[in-house]
Amino acid sequence: MSKYFLNYLDELEAEAIYVLREVHAQFQNPVILFSGGKDSILVTHLAKKAFFPCKIPFPLMHVDTGHNFPETIEFRDNLVAALDVQLIVGSVQESIEKGRVAEEKGKNATRNALQITTLLDTIEHHKIDCAIGGGRRDEEKARAKERFFSHRDDFGQWNPKNQRPELWNLFNGKHFEGEHFRAFPISNWTEMDVWNYILREKIEVPSLYLAHKREVIWRSNSWIPNSEFLALEKNEKVETKKIRFRTLGDITITGGIESEADTLEKIVQEVSGMKKTERGNRSDDKRSETAMEDRKKQGYF
Repeated sequence: MSKYFLNYLDELEAEAIYVLREVHAQFQNPVILFSGGKDSILVTHLAKKAFFPCKIPFPLMHVDTGHNFPETIEFRDNLVAALDVQLIVGSVQESIEKGRVAEEKGKNATRNALQITTLLDTIEHHKIDCAIGGGRRDEEKARAKERFFSHRDDFGQWNPKNQRPELWNLFNGKHFEGEHFRAFPISNWTEMDVWNYILREKIEVPSLYLAHKREVIWRSNSWIPNSEFLALEKNEKVETKKIRFRTLGDITITGGIESEADTLEKIVQEVSGMKKTERGNRSDDKRSETAMEDRKKQGYF
């Protein structure tokens, strides 16, 4: 009698594909939340596998802050064209112009929290009942509390104490009108798992993840990219450093690290020796001890 063993990446892949297929089975109008970062790219790749040879049955949805890395937007558009899928874009700039949100002022101003209103408005407008995200439990303590199927009430808010049990991987996506779910297929993956899988599958990622020379300033204990949206303080100066980004977000808050890792193989080697979480260079998470959880309770990703 032959035995069949899966290695750990195959197990994680199978689990994620199972979650994606459950979403397709239980919801009427799901989308993949796509930021152009490695985790949302990974989820999109897994969706390709889950439904091959058919096209991905979900649109991609991007909440555009207007302060994105240009490389991220270019990558997004190229991928959408290659996959021949629908792209839904929610614009934070439009939310500002409509008076739905007020833009922050000052040195540490960011549009990150403003995405909440735009996200929830876009979900309501398109009648989305499940938004599939690339959140992982190892990223941040608030994300460690998420289920695979994470319920949101009719205000789009998350209550970590009011989530459904998922014993034996049985998921309950039933909800009342106006409510929706977030689904997190790669919850159990680590940053190391993600890069090992990307390397194995030869998945293309934005060049921002690879070490390259870029103009940056030192702020909040990390290298922040110089851009038209950044207001320099008197004691700050623009320097050219060889850096890469471990996570991608708003260009004004995403810090890079000095690195020589300019290939996927070198990234895997570098990550294997790191002890600091990849979100350690995100200034939006440094505002308070509960910054991420507070945003998530309001409807954040």
